[in-house]
Amino acid sequence: MDAQLPDVAAGRRFYGGLFGWSFEERADGSGLWARLDGEPVAGLAPKTDGRMPTVWTVYFATPDVAALGRRIRDAGGQLVSAPLGAGRLGTGALAADPEGAVFGLWQAGGHRGFGTRRGPGTFVWAELYARDTGAANAFYGGLFTDALFGPGATPEVGRAAVTEVFAEGMPPHFLVHFGVPDCAAGLERVTRLGGRVQAEPFVTSYGTVGVVTDDQGASFALLERAPGKGGREAAAER
Repeated sequence: MDAQLPDVAAGRRFYGGLFGWSFEERADGSGLWARLDGEPVAGLAPKTDGRMPTVWTVYFATPDVAALGRRIRDAGGQLVSAPLGAGRLGTGALAADPEGAVFGLWQAGGHRGFGTRRGPGTFVWAELYARDTGAANAFYGGLFTDALFGPGATPEVGRAAVTEVFAEGMPPHFLVHFGVPDCAAGLERVTRLGGRVQAEPFVTSYGTVGVVTDDQGASFALLERAPGKGGREAAAER
């Protein structure tokens, strides 16, 4: 996953202060790798078009990004950006489902993805907030071998109706979740660093969630896992 930000240096200060990440420049100068204990956990990239939103994007792995892009169009979605090579790292693209929720595609080369996840300061969950959850089940279940939101689903993705958390006018979107040991303490740290709380903590089957924005407006969530709940058990209850 990565964040497209107007000010990458400010993002470095915010997320370094929030999660204790360290950073290194990408070899091609396109942004920063974020690391925790030396392992890659995310990327920060400058927005190339000021008209684009300031967002976090989650990427789904695929062995053939061009073929998956064609299947997305055939299923009623669209490609927001055509597949673009990133040297030896791999090939990426941005897509949108029929309701407009944007997600990434990644055909790995030298960069396989997360070096660590499911812990504090790392990716633990992605929630799709959709208007028509049945249509979302059909769209994503038809794209991927294991349906994301049904029996046997991946333990790291869920979906819910937009109005369960957000105002009715909020567009469908994916919301990335970072693990924290204490959600309330994490929200306090976000506000101290210049971010804001978008949705006060609420309890789910997979833990306590607070939705926030960083100091540049990118939304994400903090997730304090329910005691004894890992991703697989949580997915089974969704």
